[in-house]
Parts: sequence; structure tokens; C-alpha cells
Amino acid sequence: MATNTLSELSNQLADAVETAAKGLVTVKGRARQPASGVVYAPGLVLTANHVLERDEDLSVGDAGGNTLAAQLVGRDPATDLAVLRVPELKAEAAQPARGAARVGQMVLAVGRPSSQGPMASIGIVSFVGGPLRTGRGLSLEQYVRTDATPYPGFSGGPLTDATGAVLGITTTAFGGAALAIPHEIAWRVAKALSEHGTPKRGYIGISSQPVRVPESQRGGRPLESGLLVVHVEDNSPAHKGGILLGDILVTLDGHSAGDTDDLLRLLTGERVGKAVPVEVIRGGKIETVQVTIGERS
Repeated sequence: MATNTLSELSNQLADAVETAAKGLVTVKGRARQPASGVVYAPGLVLTANHVLERDEDLSVGDAGGNTLAAQLVGRDPATDLAVLRVPELKAEAAQPARGAARVGQMVLAVGRPSSQGPMASIGIVSFVGGPLRTGRGLSLEQYVRTDATPYPGFSGGPLTDATGAVLGITTTAFGGAALAIPHEIAWRVAKALSEHGTPKRGYIGISSQPVRVPESQRGGRPLESGLLVVHVEDNSPAHKGGILLGDILVTLDGHSAGDTDDLLRLLTGERVGKAVPVEVIRGGKIETVQVTIGERS
């Protein structure tokens, strides 16, 4: 009975690799080891930004061993993601998992670093965390750590669940550890890169420092920390929205902004260009102002 169960699990994992391999390509964007990529949509490949050491003379290899010309659509160093357009690519798009990665979940790191076929390693989700500072004042809002081995050339390939659905995009760009960009973030960034060539990142135009919020000023809510506004740029979104020097910013669009990383995480994606409620503590009381999130050029 135990042997049958183990055999069934083994076959299921092999099936998962076959499923993932349908939307998996080899990415050739550097002189050394090729990397991997995931077919995000028809003719579009999502891969790791750091494996593209040039902007031109790019190509991908499909499951049939064909080498196809590729063009760089856009790249995002903050999340280590990039999108390539491959007009002649016929591979089907990979399917993202229905849910987020969970600690303890069995996962597969899958790659296609050569034309010899897919490779895989098995492990579990060791940790789900974030934000993670990625340099130049940017941060990754969430990441998945796994003990599955990222063999050379696995960056840009998928971290999948036991069915072959994509939980994230593997990268070793952040300190060399085996991390994955969660599929929710990866697909969102890929969409922005495909449409605009760059992800939308917002700003409100303040300088701030984290402070502890006195219990008497929390309004009975779990607002333990906030951002003390020490400077407001002239004609910035914050200035136009009515944020004042000395305010303590505690929430943006209903989400806690207890430190700078929280704020950076919130100033992305669909909020850019939209008016959102911002709660500040002013004179010991919580007040709400409307701020239209600006877009960084």
C-alpha cells in the first residue's frame, strides 16, 4: 500500500513537470549559461531580468529544439523580471496557481537551461516574506523562499505546485538564495511591462521617518506605528492633497503604512494616478485626506 502511494506521488510529480514544461523555454541573453523563461501569454515570455545581459541579439529555445528570435519588451530590476516578445513561438501559456504559496507546501523548481529538455528539483516552501529591499530605494513586496535547488540556468523558470501550476518565478538575483517572485506579482508586472515597457511606480512627495503612535491617538485601532512627515515637496501629490509637515501617516487606501517599506509597497500598480484616502494623525486625532498618487518618471 505504501509502495503504491509513493509510486502515485512520484507519477504525479513527473506529470507536474510535463505540464510545466509545456510553457517553458530556454532564454539566451548572455554569453555564459542560458537561463529559463515562462510563456506568460501567446508570443510573450516572462523571465528573470538579471539573465539578460544585453538588450539585443536575444533568442529563446522551444520544446522542439527550435531557436527563435526574441525582442526585449521591458525589464524591471526591482522585481528581477523581464518580458520578451517571440512572434514565432507556438508554446501554450503557463497556468498560474489558484492560490498563493504556503509554508510547508511541496514545490518543484523547473528549468530548461538547454535544448536537452526540462530539469527539476523538489523541495518545500520554507518561508513567505516581504518586503525585501532590492536596491536603489526599491523593494519587492513579497517573496517565496524554497529549499528546492535552483540549478544553473533555472532563473526565470517556474516554481510550481504538485500539479505544475506556477506559484512563482525563480530567481537567484537577490543574494544568491533560492527565491521566487509570487505569481500574483509576476503576472501583474508582466502585464505592465507588456503594455508600457516599465512597471508603474508611484510617489506622493514626502520625506518621513517611522515613529510609534501613542495608544491614546490610535482611535481604538491597531495602529502601532506610522510615518512622521518631516518634509512635503511643493506641488507634490501630498501637498495638493493636504498632507502637512508634522502629520503622522498611518494608512493609505485602507492599508497600514507603518514604515517606509509599507508605503513603497502601496505606491505601485493600479493605485498610480488614482485618488486614494490617506489617514493621518493630526493634533492627536485621525483625519482623512484624498491624495492622487503620482507616477515616477
